[in-house]
Amino acid sequence: MLAVGEIVKPFGIRGEVIVQPMTDSPARFRQLKAVWMGESSASAEELAVERAVPEARGVRMKLKGINDRTSAERTRGRLLFVDRAHQIRPSAGRYFVHEVIGLQVRDERDTAVGTVTDVLRYPASDVYVVQGEREEVQIPAVKEFVRSIDLRNRTMIVRLIEGLVE
Repeated sequence: MLAVGEIVKPFGIRGEVIVQPMTDSPARFRQLKAVWMGESSASAEELAVERAVPEARGVRMKLKGINDRTSAERTRGRLLFVDRAHQIRPSAGRYFVHEVIGLQVRDERDTAVGTVTDVLRYPASDVYVVQGEREEVQIPAVKEFVRSIDLRNRTMIVRLIEGLVE
């Protein structure tokens, strides 16, 4: 299953919650008929989605069985998941975090740089954290630095500039 959001707070007195999306498409929540909610995908339970409205502060959702503010408060911090059958493919040149983690990174001269261990989200762009043999490198996830990503072969080719790597 894939995490698509985190419940950040209750909304109102009728059991609605505000969800912080973990997707580039908050509108996708409108199409969901069900989600799995839990602290992890292993502990998640399926709930029907009664309503989902994308707003500036997040997605306001009403989940079946959560009918008052007290029940909604107990869901704070829980993650919402969808199964792979309901995942939306990102647009060309975009990737899910779980697809990028573990990629073997090489530079344009075919020298090993390391393995992607994390993806940091920043307003300007994501940053790939690459752990090499001796050091960690942070590479902005933009075309100027990331030359290609090959998910089938689990590799990423990057352009390194002076100051990016010591």
